[in-house]
Amino acid sequence: MNLNRYNRQIILPDFGVSAQEKIAHSSVLVVGAGGLGCPVLQILVSTGVGVVGIVDFDTIELENLHRQSLYREQDVGLPKVITAVEHLSKINSEIEIIAFQEMITGKNVLSMIHNFDVVVDCTDNFATRYLLNDACYLMKKPLVYASIFQNEGQVSVFNVEKENQITNYRDLFPVPPNQNEVPNCNEAGVLPAHSAVIGTFQANEVIKLLIDSPETLIHQLLVFNTKNYESMKINFKESTEKSGPKTIQEFLNFNYNEFCNSFDNSIKSHQELISFLNQNNSILIDVRESDEQPKIALAKTLEIPLSSLEQNLNKLNCYTSICFVCASGARSQKALKLLKSHFPDKEIKHLKSGIKSIQQ
Repeated sequence: MNLNRYNRQIILPDFGVSAQEKIAHSSVLVVGAGGLGCPVLQILVSTGVGVVGIVDFDTIELENLHRQSLYREQDVGLPKVITAVEHLSKINSEIEIIAFQEMITGKNVLSMIHNFDVVVDCTDNFATRYLLNDACYLMKKPLVYASIFQNEGQVSVFNVEKENQITNYRDLFPVPPNQNEVPNCNEAGVLPAHSAVIGTFQANEVIKLLIDSPETLIHQLLVFNTKNYESMKINFKESTEKSGPKTIQEFLNFNYNEFCNSFDNSIKSHQELISFLNQNNSILIDVRESDEQPKIALAKTLEIPLSSLEQNLNKLNCYTSICFVCASGARSQKALKLLKSHFPDKEIKHLKSGIKSIQQ
């Protein structure tokens, strides 16, 4: 380790060479390489964390670039994990970066987090959040959590003993919210500065954990408004009634999608759509306005703008499998939720990335 590289942080009164050595001998797993994951990864790598793991199964999309500053225009369509490793290695070639290009599940999460000192939750869905929390709780791994909803961000540290208590995500949120009531960043919107600020707070908590700082957000939830800079810390305690799995076997048998009502209703590729439309009584519905281009050149397609979808529900009675498409995926997701409320037994999906998914 070249200490000259880290001199500006080493000379801090409460840091020093000993803190830098702790960081260099630490390992951190970052789950999610998106809006939060990008600033977290850049800071951890720049600070000199010895081993950094990255978990993400997604590819880079054009609409990611405004808030995911680790990626470039020429990276669109490439796997996030592989691209992140390439760019991060150019920031700091002294450290080890490990890529996990896969979706985190109950089957792989325990082995994935096993060799890391700290886990960082940069995910954006409740099923993964609860799964990661429970896995870290059972494996006694510190977990640094953050989330964003529009102008508000939250940060906390879980699974670290303090004052004879060990708190985790379920002590704050024992029951997940209704998925239809809490949109993600794709639906609710987010500014790049907001995800950068909250991601920076999250990375700072990781660093404080690694150097044994006494001022970490243990048993506290930081709520920060990036619009007016108002903030508050909410103290919370370990619940006497643990709602999550209490053993590894219970964890492996736990259905997180069912618990959070968050089944994946998206179609991500042209081939996946063709397979879907090969089913009997299936249809693709374009919910863009009639003047939007380009038109879709698929036989099994109906044009029903989102603005008039509710007035045309009778046209959909004969279909058992329905997929919605729009320009970016935002309106199609709204259409999915609307139709699901009227036809809960139908198979309803939407094209996650919009019409570009089916353009050849």
